[in-house]
Amino acid sequence: MTPLLALLADRILGEPPLAVHPVVWMGRYLGAAGRSVPASPSRAFLKGLALWLLGAGLCLGAGILIERMLSPLGAWAIPLTALAAFPFLSLDLLCHEVQGVEDALSEGIEQGRTRLARIVSRDTTRLAEPEVRESALESLSENLTDSVTAPLFWLCVLGLPGLFLYRFANTADAMWGYRDHREWFGKWAARTDDVLNWIPARLTGLLLCPVALWNRLREQSRITPSPNGGWTMGALALALSVRLGKPGVYVLNGSAPSPDAGHTRRGLELVARTAWLAATLLSLLELAVRMLHARS
Repeated sequence: MTPLLALLADRILGEPPLAVHPVVWMGRYLGAAGRSVPASPSRAFLKGLALWLLGAGLCLGAGILIERMLSPLGAWAIPLTALAAFPFLSLDLLCHEVQGVEDALSEGIEQGRTRLARIVSRDTTRLAEPEVRESALESLSENLTDSVTAPLFWLCVLGLPGLFLYRFANTADAMWGYRDHREWFGKWAARTDDVLNWIPARLTGLLLCPVALWNRLREQSRITPSPNGGWTMGALALALSVRLGKPGVYVLNGSAPSPDAGHTRRGLELVARTAWLAATLLSLLELAVRMLHARS
């Protein structure tokens, strides 16, 4: 029941204050560690690897310590583990930010572009209104994996240590994984995030996409440069029957029309349902594993 309880806590409690938010702490460490990047690719890679391993080790250690503190508490360990896990989830915040883009678009294209820039790294200053919506829906689908499904998956598989490690790895990729002067510095972070998201991204895509469209989803998943992003973005594009794309890079479900405000509303509803479905399935998996351990 831990994944379901953690998602419920996210829904009820929302984001913790920044001063005590563990993902903010991770971001501060990664920001400070990434200020100086060596010019040499090999030195940059080794420095990025060493700093990543240091941060990952601290997160793993924190997860192990908290689990050991909670394990003697019997049945209370489950809800307390969920409370320790919920700050690493962001379904409520994700939906709020995407709805904020739609609300801003109703005021004007410039307001929509400005609000979109809060949740995407691409240049938003020249995007047309349909492209703003496409970008917001892409962010919604990708972050469903990053902020909900993958954290819950690793919580279910490896407990709090797995959850803490995943969230650190994902944050490191978000802050270091760019093809600029940081490319080699963030290479390990980017590749590790790809590996840790491999199963969760495909699970998310299959839960988002209607069964009848699964064959098309496999085709769409190969279009994007990311080995994982195409699964969730393609699934949402197919489920909503809209096109999604990044100008000059890729187009998903290209024969469909661009999304409108109604598609944003439906997308938010679908993502929320998918998140709860994923949490339910992972809770059932956790229960099955506990029962197997009890019998052995």
